[in-house]
Amino acid sequence: MFGKESLKFLERFMNCASPSGFEVEAAKCFRDYLAPVCDEVRGDVMGNSIAVLNPQAKFRVMLAGHYDEIGFQIVYISDEGLLYFRPNGGIDKLNIPASEVDVLTPKGRIPGVVGKKPIHLLKAAERDQAVELSDMWIDIGAESRAEAEKLVSIGDPVAMRANFKMLNNHRFISKGTDDKIGAFVVAETMRALAKRKLKVGVYGVGTVQEEVGLRGAHASAFGVAPDVGFAIDVGFATDIPDIPKKMLGDIRLGAGPELNRSCDNNPVLGELVRKAAKAHKIPYQEAAAHRATGGTDTATIQLTRAGVATALVSIPNRYMHSMVEMCDLRDAEAAVKILTETIASLTGKENFIPGGK
Repeated sequence: MFGKESLKFLERFMNCASPSGFEVEAAKCFRDYLAPVCDEVRGDVMGNSIAVLNPQAKFRVMLAGHYDEIGFQIVYISDEGLLYFRPNGGIDKLNIPASEVDVLTPKGRIPGVVGKKPIHLLKAAERDQAVELSDMWIDIGAESRAEAEKLVSIGDPVAMRANFKMLNNHRFISKGTDDKIGAFVVAETMRALAKRKLKVGVYGVGTVQEEVGLRGAHASAFGVAPDVGFAIDVGFATDIPDIPKKMLGDIRLGAGPELNRSCDNNPVLGELVRKAAKAHKIPYQEAAAHRATGGTDTATIQLTRAGVATALVSIPNRYMHSMVEMCDLRDAEAAVKILTETIASLTGKENFIPGGK
């Protein structure tokens, strides 16, 4: 299992506030953790973080995990001092009422709660309908617009309240697990590879703005110009009721990460990854990705420059895009081992062209 230092980083990282486009807090946490063990750690103008091992190597491997999370942004303050907001990323409106949130301001976090009309005051027909986001507000306890404006401003980002909690020895819940768990795997893989003798350069990237269009990976992959790219993201766990396994497969928490097969997964690289997992007896689960392109950073890395050999490694996740996403540390640990052994085995002379031509 992960050591104490890794688990402390995981909790600190998960509790960072990092809505898409406002990821500074998570970026600093990520960079500070990797700075002591990497040859170079830097950021870019978008907010991506790039940690480098063996930078002089011509053959480059990129690991990408996005640390932005879904959230909101303030668009209007009412006379009553209530804050109206827009979604930032793919929000499930059914999960939002009564959520505790933090408005992120230059002076610090302002706590609030998402409110709506009480059920007692709803018409019968309204009680069975999902409340629109435009009919919700954030209440920070202000008594007027003037009082609220002393605390917050139009355009301030909003994050879900930090709530990391271990449920047993292996499983935890947190907001923003999509995809801080992937960025955590990137960081732990970089720390493991720092102890190995490498023949390739490795670039561990914490990417931004994935939830609003894979934007951070697009820019960082162009800058890194990798020969091989791994995206580590979350995937749907199907070991809960009413999930159609015949469409999404049989994916269980604790059974290992998902190794995907789809149009944005290079078959030669995929075989190499599976070979490493089998050789070191590391558990994994087979998955047919439900999207060919566009769902994860894999897609945009693959299409960088003249093309990149890519593979998606997914950490099974329950309750995705909610405030209580659940993952299993055994899956993350297995992902770190698979990635470490695969990358450590690379000579830099591999040919990833399907068919070998």
